[in-house]
Amino acid sequence: MTINLIENIKRLKYERNAIILAHYYQLPEIQELADYVGDSYYLSEVARDCKEKVIVFCGVKFMGESAKILSPNKRVLMPVVNAGCPMADMVNEEGIVKLKEEYPNALVVCYINSTAEVKSHCDVAVTSSSALNILKNIDENQVLFVPDKNLGGYIEEKLPDKEFILWDGYCKYHNKVNESEILDLKSKYKDAKVLAHPECRREVRNLADFVGSTSGIINYATSSEEKDFIIATEEGILYELIKKNPNKNFYIPGNRICCEDMKKTTLEDVYETLLNMKNEIIIEEDIRQRALNCLLNMHRYTGDENEAYI
Repeated sequence: MTINLIENIKRLKYERNAIILAHYYQLPEIQELADYVGDSYYLSEVARDCKEKVIVFCGVKFMGESAKILSPNKRVLMPVVNAGCPMADMVNEEGIVKLKEEYPNALVVCYINSTAEVKSHCDVAVTSSSALNILKNIDENQVLFVPDKNLGGYIEEKLPDKEFILWDGYCKYHNKVNESEILDLKSKYKDAKVLAHPECRREVRNLADFVGSTSGIINYATSSEEKDFIIATEEGILYELIKKNPNKNFYIPGNRICCEDMKKTTLEDVYETLLNMKNEIIIEEDIRQRALNCLLNMHRYTGDENEAYI
């Protein structure tokens, strides 16, 4: 049944001139099926540059929105329409407009984990892999950072000469990882390296040997000669880690860090989406245009400007 389902998905993908993108936090079978697997920044590049006219985005809604903002002439489909991001929902237009009024001279920066509406009010978007590089090269000394206070706090620690105003948002899955869970694993695996996502709280980051994006964690573990790693991020990353490092050991704090929304997408959902061409991302053009500049600046400031999308 699964084999037939996969073959039907591949057939429909060819017939629809579609590409399937999947985030590292998706279920293993979705990652295995996808044409490209990666973190938010990488997938935004692929969606922008791919030749296919249909993008099936196996992730959460803000990712599909970002693809549509960058590529308005492509059809962007979400296999699960209600796969959202609780962090992204912690900030809205009203809140960010009010904050901008309070700090009129600040650079307004949003984590890519934000809605299209929020992006439309921001100067530049960042990802966990690009945030430090972007913000250390800007001239403004005052930064409004939404919605993740943990990622924003991590950048603030690295750039003490800048003033950060942090929105009180967070990833509820990364934010729940605590110091005692890390220390408990360290007591069992004394030589284990701790690799943490910057969405984790400061006390967790302070215990880490490496803090970085999902792809950064994968690259660190793969290039390291160590054998044991404590992975403080969403457990979907284990699929890629184990595939690339079958002889290494990976441990998740508290035994589980699972984003429910990222795990909603099934093979059946992908098939139904392609079959019926449903769950298309639609963004009002005025919002898309304003949000476009925010995302283009992200690519410009990371040395990845693409003039065709200006």
